[in-house]
Amino acid sequence: MVNHLRGVLGRTALANDVPGAQLVVRCGGEAWEFEFGEERHGTGCVVRRDSKVPIGSITKTFTATLLMVLVSDGDVDLDEPVVEYLPELRQALGANADVLTARHLLSHTGGLQSELIAADDRAALAASVRDVVQPPGAGFSYSNTGYALVGRLIEAVTGMEWAEALRAVLLKPLGLELGFIAGAEDVTPAASGHTVNRALRLVRPVEQELTPVEAPAGGLTASAADLVELARMHLDPRHGGIDPGLVTPEHLAEMRRPVPGADPFGLADGWGLGLALFRSHGAGWFGHDGTADGTSCHLRLNPASGTVVALTANSSTGAALWRDLLPELRAAGIDLADSAATINAEPRASIPGECTGTYVNGDTAFSVVVRGDELHLVVDDEPAARLAVHDGFVFSVTELAGGATGHPGRFLRDPRSGRIDRIQIGGRVAGRRGRDRDVA
Repeated sequence: MVNHLRGVLGRTALANDVPGAQLVVRCGGEAWEFEFGEERHGTGCVVRRDSKVPIGSITKTFTATLLMVLVSDGDVDLDEPVVEYLPELRQALGANADVLTARHLLSHTGGLQSELIAADDRAALAASVRDVVQPPGAGFSYSNTGYALVGRLIEAVTGMEWAEALRAVLLKPLGLELGFIAGAEDVTPAASGHTVNRALRLVRPVEQELTPVEAPAGGLTASAADLVELARMHLDPRHGGIDPGLVTPEHLAEMRRPVPGADPFGLADGWGLGLALFRSHGAGWFGHDGTADGTSCHLRLNPASGTVVALTANSSTGAALWRDLLPELRAAGIDLADSAATINAEPRASIPGECTGTYVNGDTAFSVVVRGDELHLVVDDEPAARLAVHDGFVFSVTELAGGATGHPGRFLRDPRSGRIDRIQIGGRVAGRRGRDRDVA
């Protein structure tokens, strides 16, 4: 398996124009680690075992675990309204002030918009929680704003900045030294992210753009080996797990327990507290994906078998690398589960006109329009993808740039009127604009 995976990582990275990657597979108490390529394209600076890569939203799993340390210590109640810890947000939260809890935030069921408004300081947090896409607890809608709020909650309870608390409370006991691209006094050098023009085979380094208030949602850099060490907290000690005494076994199990109503359609099969659930032949895999500026990272763990797989890739095409690695890992005996990327059904013969319109989530507008004989998705006035609608008003996604298959989505109906009033895509829910809703 070792030689096979080493060769596969190199071949698939080259095929997808990924300058550098790390792959770690831990199984049966043993770990196999592989590195490929360069930290920054064209520099000759090789990817090492300890090279740090911007891990994007896998940061959320670290932030969630840190909060669960505070829960285990009795400092935070998952089901207490967040305003009990952050009273300054009561007015901004309005009618949701006595409803929104940490459990909602960790499971993306808080109904908060996906991205922060004018995310340059903490005032952005109050501005961003005023309008919700759906009531807290009503369903799943992926939210970076929610995790920015978790970070603020951690700061209020610990009296430390998020980065300081993460280092002192979680990383130091685990023996981990991660890097920060925002939200810390010392911003740590990391492998560059890269954009890729597949048609021209152009690979260009890009800088990370993230503000301190967003850092709890995506501000860490880590190696694949670092990700595995965090995952080992969820493994049985008989399978190579570790128990640093930070989070009780009961609270770790709660992180992995699917939250009722948290249906991340197209992203995963369920969602817990900082961890997504992926099912394969009845087996439960957990983990998270992360996309930073020009990077794509992936973490999966199976508590029952003690298996962990972690991949970091410093390219926007890293998601394609991950998809290409999945069958190779399965061929090596690792029955890895992942989100469904396609819908195995024929699309409807006609285009359903009731789906067209503009749907909004915060400052992001998703417009569904008819062009020729196809349904297209336009995001913030930029053509993004072709949509093929299937029975049940679920849809498959084909990106216009390159033709890659994206996560499937679905149109949602108002339970009272039966009219389509929302769209769920990339795990995010967006509601029809008022004018579109009136004529739906």
